[in-house]
Amino acid sequence: MSAANFDAIFSLNVRAAFFVAQAVVRRLLEGKRPGSIINVSSQMGHVGAVNRTVYCASKHALEGMTKAMAVELAAHGIRVNTLTPGGNESGQNETFKKNYSARVPLGRMGNPPEMVGAVVYLASDAASYVTGQNIAVDGGWTAW
Repeated sequence: MSAANFDAIFSLNVRAAFFVAQAVVRRLLEGKRPGSIINVSSQMGHVGAVNRTVYCASKHALEGMTKAMAVELAAHGIRVNTLTPGGNESGQNETFKKNYSARVPLGRMGNPPEMVGAVVYLASDAASYVTGQNIAVDGGWTAW
């Protein structure tokens, strides 16, 4: 792993999420409005994997950042949570799909539309008492 690749992964997965959230929070605070920030993490933010050290580290960092932001922003009515998708079927070769699916309790990979319900919930008033949490939509991968 080169330093440039390391920096690129952390820049995308942590730095970008931080500065986007910061911009949203500024607008919410200026308008004295509550809100919900949903960071997109990964199942790799809760486990480790071979050849995924830096990616896992960046997603673990995003989980920690989410929890800290949730604590800092709660008094302003701003909730911060993460969505943790599991493996996504689109664009994967059949060997990868088969191997991945064998590891997942539900026995298959996920699809992007399956993330929608969790996002809608986290953004809605139904989740008004949910902050600093993670919703894993991963077919049970992280249950192992």
